[in-house]
Amino acid sequence: MLSRMAPRDVPAVRVAAVGVLRSMAASHHRVQLTPQMMGHAIRLKATAAPSAASIGHRSETIKEVHGSEKVNMGELLAPSDPFINRHLGPSPADVDAMCKVIGAKDLDELISLTIPDRVRTNIPLDLPDARMGEAGALTLLKSIVSKNVVAKNFIGMGYHGTHVPGVVGRNLLENPGWYTAYTPYQAEISQGRLESLVNYQTLVCELTGMEIANASLLDEGTAAAEAMAMVARTVNSKAKNQFFASADVHPQSLDVMRTRAHNFGMELVVGDHRTTDFSSMTKLCGALVQYPDTTGLFQDFSGVASALHKNGAHLVVAADPLALVAAKPPSEFGADIVVGSMQRFGVPMWFGGPSAAYMATSKKQVRRMPGRIIGESIDRHGNPAYRLTLQTREQHIRLEKATSNVCTAQVLLANMAGMYAVFHRKDGLQRIAKRVHGLAQLFAKEIGMLGIPLLTATDFFDTVAFASAPAKPAALVEALQAKQLNCRAINDTHVTVSFDETHLESDVKELVAALQTAGVGKAGAGNTTVEVDGELPAAFARTSPFLEQKIFNSIRSETEMMRYIHTLQLKDLALDKSMISLGSCTMKLNSVSSLAPCSWPEIANIHPFAPASNTKGYVEMLESLEQYLVSCTGFAACSLQPTSGASGEYAGLLVIREYLKSIGQGQRNVCIIPRSAHGTNPASAAMCGMTIKWIDDAKGMDLEEFKAMCEEHNDTLAALMVTYPSTRAFFEDNIQQICQIVHDNGGQVYMDGANMNAQLGLTSPEMIGSDVCHLNLHKTFSIPHGGGGPGLGPICVRAHLAPHLPNHNIVSPSSGGTLGAVSAAPWGQAGIACIPWMFCTMLGPKGVTDSARYAILNANYLKARLEPHYQIIATNANNKCSHEFIIDCSDLRRKAGIVEEDIAKRLQDYGFHAPSMSWPVPHSLMVEPTESEDKAELDRFCDAMISIREEIKKIEQGVWPPEDNPLKMAPHTQSEVCATEWTHPYSREEAAFPAPWLLKRGKFWPSTGRVDNALGDKKLKLRHEH
Repeated sequence: MLSRMAPRDVPAVRVAAVGVLRSMAASHHRVQLTPQMMGHAIRLKATAAPSAASIGHRSETIKEVHGSEKVNMGELLAPSDPFINRHLGPSPADVDAMCKVIGAKDLDELISLTIPDRVRTNIPLDLPDARMGEAGALTLLKSIVSKNVVAKNFIGMGYHGTHVPGVVGRNLLENPGWYTAYTPYQAEISQGRLESLVNYQTLVCELTGMEIANASLLDEGTAAAEAMAMVARTVNSKAKNQFFASADVHPQSLDVMRTRAHNFGMELVVGDHRTTDFSSMTKLCGALVQYPDTTGLFQDFSGVASALHKNGAHLVVAADPLALVAAKPPSEFGADIVVGSMQRFGVPMWFGGPSAAYMATSKKQVRRMPGRIIGESIDRHGNPAYRLTLQTREQHIRLEKATSNVCTAQVLLANMAGMYAVFHRKDGLQRIAKRVHGLAQLFAKEIGMLGIPLLTATDFFDTVAFASAPAKPAALVEALQAKQLNCRAINDTHVTVSFDETHLESDVKELVAALQTAGVGKAGAGNTTVEVDGELPAAFARTSPFLEQKIFNSIRSETEMMRYIHTLQLKDLALDKSMISLGSCTMKLNSVSSLAPCSWPEIANIHPFAPASNTKGYVEMLESLEQYLVSCTGFAACSLQPTSGASGEYAGLLVIREYLKSIGQGQRNVCIIPRSAHGTNPASAAMCGMTIKWIDDAKGMDLEEFKAMCEEHNDTLAALMVTYPSTRAFFEDNIQQICQIVHDNGGQVYMDGANMNAQLGLTSPEMIGSDVCHLNLHKTFSIPHGGGGPGLGPICVRAHLAPHLPNHNIVSPSSGGTLGAVSAAPWGQAGIACIPWMFCTMLGPKGVTDSARYAILNANYLKARLEPHYQIIATNANNKCSHEFIIDCSDLRRKAGIVEEDIAKRLQDYGFHAPSMSWPVPHSLMVEPTESEDKAELDRFCDAMISIREEIKKIEQGVWPPEDNPLKMAPHTQSEVCATEWTHPYSREEAAFPAPWLLKRGKFWPSTGRVDNALGDKKLKLRHEH
């Protein structure tokens, strides 16, 4: 298991890097590859940026011009597209000016005043040489992933080929107006993607026949596990702690469910639903079935539903959404919850993810359903407006009472799936479903004529199961793979072939010919009754109306589709318009060069269970990324499987539990968590069956109190969950002592990686004394937030924990250990792993380290400028913050009745997204500018905040009344400002154009007034009506 070792060699990547540098040299007539350049290429790392002195010693690259002036040919002919200057906002002159405002001599002194010396590291990161530039990095990655084989995929199992509509790919997936947006907590500047998500929720409800749906989950396997947990909290899980899953459910879902059930007291029973006596299972709370099942077979589950309901249990159905276009919806045979993946609705396979999973249920279960839900309310003008609904039911807010840690969604992918349905309309979806079924029928008919026995000749949708005799299934599948036809052996006797919208009639003929060549079936013994008409059997065909809403039946031309997507985009504020200073969210640059590979066929069109011969390039890229992350953390091993930060927390804590069990300390289940922790921390610990003990850290961790707590639980202490730098925005001096106390009392230290952007190359989780951490690659390593997902939350661990990393029951990654799967795909959301790979490769050791340095610089600069105007809290002894800082709004509340929400909404009038509100300190704003913003943008934000403070003074002085002023009325819409009537005591100009740059740069208009949150929670409207 290579990834369990110390940072391992990746020779193929290094050889490719040499090739890139050689090609660069060849492109210039006189440039030479210096020994230094070759050394970097062979190692694929640069221990430090070359100094001017070292470059000067490369005599072979120094040329005299006109007998006097010397030119460094290496510098002259080096690639002209270094990424570091594009990623970091401030110029050298800006850095000097900003340090002067901060009160530091230079950036080095600022870092020394910010991070305790005892946790500083001088060891350079082991990352690629950034001198190859952006084009060189792309060339290198292309050379790696070109080793993948994009074969014809007939594997199925919930992953299918699909055509991404070009208008959706270009105008949504690859559009920064969509992919750089954040979770829509600020509803007034998020109406576009909120509307799109309501489209998605409506689509899911219509397909499943259920009353409500959430705004997406991570993948089908985790959605099934969430449904199991949801059923458990619906019934009395202490009395009913068994959950049944049909053996015909996709195996990767069963793997994820086993991991989840084992750690929260649920017994998972896997068996044959056809023969199981549910009435005798008195402890049964629910059951999961697949529709159509993993063999492709449709089954009538109404009898199962009836038996479960009589026993007080619930039926969960995992359903294929394209099949539901043609098939009877699960609601009609008694489903209580329906889950599945929307991947085949215009989202690439991406070697397993990301894609949007769905969950749908009845309205009475709305408060138990995990994930986010979008609903409709009204704004202060009485106009309809969308918002995140019932946020207090979200798991990260319920803390230790949570039964799920889901705090995110797959918004970008859910929007793609919703737009796929909008683009194709109902009739187009029906044509696609009918055609896919017709291809499967044609295949069944053709092989039936060859005398090959079918598992069923009628009751299937897209997947046909057939007997492989006389060949063994595994041997037949291998023979087909040699022809680049990837199929699946489902048992010792049968093989399945699954069709999708990318397949053609010629693919059917090619498959049939390959089977003939392989000698399957009995020559001349063919007989079949399969009709090729695209129609499902009457017993399973959908007859009830669905998708009758206008949005799914109105847009016909690409022109109108383009305009619809653009119209929604204009309603949202993303990084394409201004900086987003959300604390603990790290809204940095998502570069085009890092995102572009996501659309390459070699990355987009690979099935997660494709044979190893097809995925060599993917595995090489993923394993090299693991080593980059190992270097950044100082740890020994890495797993990329967790699909979000919260998923990483869950996986990391399970790894700790597995390790403790392995050394005979399985009784340890106490997890200590600071009060300032992210809400997912206690939610994740609760999911792992841990007992949570809180400790106050409002003024930093009290060592004596902490030591006493650890000693009190000496026999049961499992873990401390700690964030570094602290969520209170400074580097604690005593972090190593804290970690040592935990170790002295038999526990392990889990470091939440949310603030890793302040650590890169300056310190590390290993240096501070932690044992495991997760990394938010959608924060620190530049994966875009996508309006609320996707993310990637890998975990890195010390050597003693490496044998217990997550594994997978279908494809075992080299990092896999004793822990079961935590995600449906072996490498989680592998399709976006190229983004952090490119981030590390383009920046190199110095650039990645400078990302942290500049993030700290930008935050301290903002703090220094705003400190005379606002109360700043929680800095270190040198009055320095980390990469973010906290503004306390309590005094404004007392003096003027202005709360943090008022400032947040008023910032929208200035064209800015608000900082994070009310966390980790009540009545506060947490500001994180990231390294990617230049001084001019930072100054605009400061000017806006200072201007707002002056507006608050007018309220304090009585110039403006406390209930009718620009802050309480914010945001101001264009329709309000342009209306004939204006009754406010402040001018229209003060309302809408309070800063001069709004006229120069262009005004962003919030599309709705302040949304009524209370009304939206009282009157739930979660989908479009017919």
